[in-house]
Amino acid sequence: MIRRISDIAQVNLTLDSEVLKGLFTANGKDEAFAGLLSIILNQVLSAQASEQIGAEPYERSEDRRTYRNGYRERELYTRIGKLRLLVPRLRNGEYSTVSAVSAQ
Repeated sequence: MIRRISDIAQVNLTLDSEVLKGLFTANGKDEAFAGLLSIILNQVLSAQASEQIGAEPYERSEDRRTYRNGYRERELYTRIGKLRLLVPRLRNGEYSTVSAVSAQ
């Protein structure tokens, strides 16, 4: 499925001060970038789940198609280190990512 940039949801990120501090220091940069990338990917996965559900977490909506059912913890190995991903689970079991991220 090809998606236009205008179809992608806006994601607001909340970053831990330790992650930001690590990005600007010489030692531990790879760990900090891995942490930052994990935060970004987890926010994107959550936004995609909300889009597929038709509602944000705890939001009541007539457009809701299913409910969240926790997360599956997955590890993704990259050049900058191991990323910890929290892949959303849906009650109907039909969650699928639209991105190229696949964790084993």
